[in-house]
Amino acid sequence: MEYASFLAGERWTDHPRCTHPLLAGVARSVNDHISDTARPRLVALTPSVIGLTGDDPRVDAGIAIRCAATALPVVAEHRQRALAAGLISARRLLAQLEADEPSGFDLTDVLDQAEAALSRTPQAASWAREFTAETRLTSRALQKQSAPCIVRVAVVGIAEACISDPDTLLYELLDTVVRDCTAWLGAGPSHTVSDELDLADTVLWPARTQ
Repeated sequence: MEYASFLAGERWTDHPRCTHPLLAGVARSVNDHISDTARPRLVALTPSVIGLTGDDPRVDAGIAIRCAATALPVVAEHRQRALAAGLISARRLLAQLEADEPSGFDLTDVLDQAEAALSRTPQAASWAREFTAETRLTSRALQKQSAPCIVRVAVVGIAEACISDPDTLLYELLDTVVRDCTAWLGAGPSHTVSDELDLADTVLWPARTQ
């Protein structure tokens, strides 16, 4: 995200104004937990996050659902209940927000993945439905607490999962979330990846070692 702030002309920060806070949180978490060998792949995604920003809680809900649904089938059992509860609560809030005022977002893919993930983890899903039956998540609580927590648990869970290639799944998760946000928030400014990659060697990496 520091590289994104540089490309956007902001001060050097991993919390740039040019990127939706939760999308930036996904990027930071994936960057922190992907292996050193796989991390350079993330540079190519950096220009895509610039200009993707907004305060619609449906975006936070969508990101949280995507992260939870991606992680739920592969994470250790002790993380599945938390992710299932978060997914169900975020999906319930999203449905309520859409009922109150339709957004026009295409949510089909993320909701289909959520349903498939819950179907693959029936015990966690059953527990989560019972646990969340009497609770209702608010937009503020989602944005400030629940969604960032869901993202962290999902990314750490994938990184530590007993699967053959967690790096690829982490990369694909971030790539998918960027694509989701591009569809929901609109494309950001045009940046040619090939033009920007050379800057990674001359600006990004030296700055990290200073």
